[in-house]
Amino acid sequence: MIEGDAAAVLRRHVDAFNARDLDALMAGFTEDASWVTGTSVARGVGELTELFSGAMAGLLPTLTIQNLLTEGDWAACQMTETLTAADEERTFFIAGFYELRGGRIASAKIYREGSAEIG
Repeated sequence: MIEGDAAAVLRRHVDAFNARDLDALMAGFTEDASWVTGTSVARGVGELTELFSGAMAGLLPTLTIQNLLTEGDWAACQMTETLTAADEERTFFIAGFYELRGGRIASAKIYREGSAEIG
């Protein structure tokens, strides 16, 4: 995978997430993908679908890519996330580290400013 391809995978991921297009979002993951956020771990398409559909329905997050670095099948991305929690709009800085396989996300570790837990 060339550098531009990894960047395109992450941009498609963010675009699908922001559009609340769950089908397009899930198409960007491998069947055995893992997603780690704070103390939460989701593995496989079923758990990822549950995680993202819940976030899209309840928190209404929007991601904005600030910086994106790629190296082969690896990507690191600094983003801002704006969401609504407890009827209040909040913005957080996020760092995401991704491993890609076959043009799709195989694993991700996401770190949110302060805490990855919404409370």
